Amino acid sequence: MRAGGTDCGKFGWAAGHAKRSGKNCPAQESLQLPAISAPGQFRSTAAVSRRSMNEKSIRDRLVEHGQALFRAPKQPIPFTKEPQADALLNDLANHPHAFVIACVMDRQVKAERAWLIPYRVSEKIGGFSIEVLSALSREDVNRLMREPEPLHRFVDTMADHFHSAVQRIRSNYAGNAALIWAGEPSSAEVVYRFLQFDGVGPKIASMAANILAREFKIPLSDYYSIDISADVHVRRVFSRLGLCAADVTVEQVIYKARALYPEFPGMMDLPCWEIGRNWCKSRRPVCGDCYMNDLCPSAKQK
Repeated sequence: MRAGGTDCGKFGWAAGHAKRSGKNCPAQESLQLPAISAPGQFRSTAAVSRRSMNEKSIRDRLVEHGQALFRAPKQPIPFTKEPQADALLNDLANHPHAFVIACVMDRQVKAERAWLIPYRVSEKIGGFSIEVLSALSREDVNRLMREPEPLHRFVDTMADHFHSAVQRIRSNYAGNAALIWAGEPSSAEVVYRFLQFDGVGPKIASMAANILAREFKIPLSDYYSIDISADVHVRRVFSRLGLCAADVTVEQVIYKARALYPEFPGMMDLPCWEIGRNWCKSRRPVCGDCYMNDLCPSAKQK
């Protein structure tokens, strides 16, 4: 709070005025001191304080790992583990739409399978230029994604989203998807632009903005609106770390991350995802190998 106007809490203006006029503060005159707390209440307060201190330690370590990833030199991202597919997805200079379309495809299948779709389509049409893609009809895209084997679990829906994404990039961004993040926009603007694509919700929109900032080193004016992408791994880690309840919802994880690190809630996203996928497994977690082991209440119970 600013000095000079908050001497008596919510009665700050009255107190400040009284102090300057030489009179007693009326708020102070009517202020009733709280009753002395029972011993049990002190214990409860102490427990809350200890929990808050542990949360801070957990947050600091997760953020430290997130910052290390954020500051690391730019490297090719192994989205699919297939070199040619990853080369296409990493080529923001010539094929930025491949990254965007892969984000749109990333629903209800394993990520590696979804991110392979742009490359699999490029194999069938002999390239992945926005000009060639723009000429494809909705039926063409459906056929490309269905034959000879389906590229996605939900071909009809995702073929429609693929086609509409191409058309949005052509009409709204003059065929250059890099304009979505050009000019150092705010994180909210980038997330909003991804949300405008059919089939993209807050989780994927935040994930896309986070990858652009963290992995591709795309400069943004702020990071406030890049939320944590609360998938099953992240929810499990938040729960076992004691940050949320066992039956935590997506929304609760998002708001807890905002409360813990409002400057960049998504900074904790990749560390939590890696912990969940590598060590904090749903069955038989490998707590001894996890760098959160000494702070994790679940690990201490083992």
